[in-house]
Amino acid sequence: MQVQEEAKPYDTINVTPMLDLAYVLLVVFILMTTASVQGMSISLPKPSAAPPKETNPVHVLRIDPDGGARLDGVPRTDDQVLQELQAIRARNAKSTVVVQGDGKARFGRVVAMIELCNEAELGMSLATARIGF
Repeated sequence: MQVQEEAKPYDTINVTPMLDLAYVLLVVFILMTTASVQGMSISLPKPSAAPPKETNPVHVLRIDPDGGARLDGVPRTDDQVLQELQAIRARNAKSTVVVQGDGKARFGRVVAMIELCNEAELGMSLATARIGF
């Protein structure tokens, strides 16, 4: 009679099926990436060579670190700022006010100046960096 040898446990793991799966996933990923990156044709507007016909005046409302307000470089109180903004709106309704708050100024003062611009019904933008002022 023949004696069967006992089955030995595997010393190694067969990684071939795992590599096959990895290659298939890589191919699918490459195909999907190249398929989704197709160009879309758009026509961009071309700038005109002529300068703009009319420019709207821009006024700078600066809030100092101590909380003081300056409109176009002239120190003003809140009431004076409001009166001046209303006068600016009366002269040209398309005027814009750039609110430039100092980094050390209290946020509440900047908000108060924004509210004054809204009360005067003027267009407003916020300056985020000091450039050429």
